[in-house]
Amino acid sequence: MNRQITKLAVASLILLSALIVATTYWQTWASASLAEKQDNAIQRVAQFRIKRGLIRAADGTILATNVRRKVGGQTLYFRRYPTNGLFAHLVGYSTQVRSRAGLEQSENAYLTSSNANLSTIFNKTLNKLKGVTITGNDLILSVRPRVQRLAMDQLAGKCGAAVVMNPKTGKVYALASQPTYNPNLVEKHFNQIKAPGAPCQPAAPLLNRATNGLFTPGSTFKVVTASAALDSNRFTPESHFDDPGYCIEYGKKVSNAGNPDQNGPEAFGSVTFAQGLQHSINSVFCNIGKTLGAGLILDYSKKFGFYQDPPLETPSDERAPSGLYHSGRLFFPRNPATQVDPGRLAFGQEALAVTPLQMAMVASTVGNGGILMEPQVLNRVVDSGGKTVVKIKPDEIRRVMSSRTASEINSMMVAAVNDGTGGAAAIPGISVAGKTGTAETGTTGVNTTWFICFAPAENPRVAVAVTLENQRGFGGTTAAPIAKLLMQAVLSGGSK
Repeated sequence: MNRQITKLAVASLILLSALIVATTYWQTWASASLAEKQDNAIQRVAQFRIKRGLIRAADGTILATNVRRKVGGQTLYFRRYPTNGLFAHLVGYSTQVRSRAGLEQSENAYLTSSNANLSTIFNKTLNKLKGVTITGNDLILSVRPRVQRLAMDQLAGKCGAAVVMNPKTGKVYALASQPTYNPNLVEKHFNQIKAPGAPCQPAAPLLNRATNGLFTPGSTFKVVTASAALDSNRFTPESHFDDPGYCIEYGKKVSNAGNPDQNGPEAFGSVTFAQGLQHSINSVFCNIGKTLGAGLILDYSKKFGFYQDPPLETPSDERAPSGLYHSGRLFFPRNPATQVDPGRLAFGQEALAVTPLQMAMVASTVGNGGILMEPQVLNRVVDSGGKTVVKIKPDEIRRVMSSRTASEINSMMVAAVNDGTGGAAAIPGISVAGKTGTAETGTTGVNTTWFICFAPAENPRVAVAVTLENQRGFGGTTAAPIAKLLMQAVLSGGSK
């Protein structure tokens, strides 16, 4: 009898101990992770009781607003996007079923009055005491609908992206990606989000190609190489080269790009460094790369922002770092001298993969006299009464190169437009600085094409990067004309 009582007591103690441990776990360790889950049902419903703040473009155009509905006796607010797919990748979406993306995710604290700003806390507390609906703060962006619409129209039917920004302030005027999607479909008709007929596979309409798409930069990267070559004083714009149409790398010929008017690669003979950039001569940059070494070129690329997530207000998982990639992962060479081909790196091939935003930052830095500004899409945050809660000021990241080096590259890029590969971007009466890019894809005759630029060259107000996938032509004939139109749209004035 005593033995049975003892066994029962022991079993009871074990069960009690298990209960204590389980309770302690859920209350002490697991509670935090449960609270942090974005799809927590209670938290999610509570968020939709809040009237989220509006998202507006620079001219006041509403990009995200609310629809009020009665659900189970409660008043809830659901998102509506009046411009449909125009700003889809930037603004993103806020839904019950699929959570959030874009600025709707990264700026959720402001949009729901959950930020720690004193005036927001005061207004939110006052609304609670009054028993009225909590209203979030509005976001006022720097993007311009007219410029964005032009970019999206020019990219329509293609796979690619365009970034338009102010090189002196970092303010972004357009962040376009095609194919796009309609964020109004995400909540209830997600399976309708497709991109039939897109000239790329997978079409990935939800992918923000401007900030998260990775593409081989081709000859646009020569601007980075030029900054390393000139700023290190290893070369000058007048440095001499003999171009037979190729350079020798590891015992093999690395050829210049083909001339559309003749068979085989172009050969320029005796040229200067400045002419090498003007005419985008691969052999010149191949030899510069071999002299500088891959390590120095990569060091300068990091000054431009490579190997870091681009600093933008969108979610971090929607921004990809540019750099060398191996097997789909960012590659950090421990010994660049033996692990990286310096010749191919110098003219933007090798294993380089970059975002259009990063290349817009490269162009902007040259145009801004060698100073890299932080790209920004947010101008200010205002409360429901129109009072400014936060004003986002331009922020300098670092000096990348000397003003002398920037001026020299500026002049070389102007020559590339006036009498080089970038002639299609020339604007009458305005000095344009630009650089073409045509990157091989592994399929003969199919390229990723680029154009980066800024204008007016002597006092830039706009910088642009355009990239297109699966093109049969060159950057100068496919991407440059689009960049020209975007520059003209900004230079013609107005915030629309």
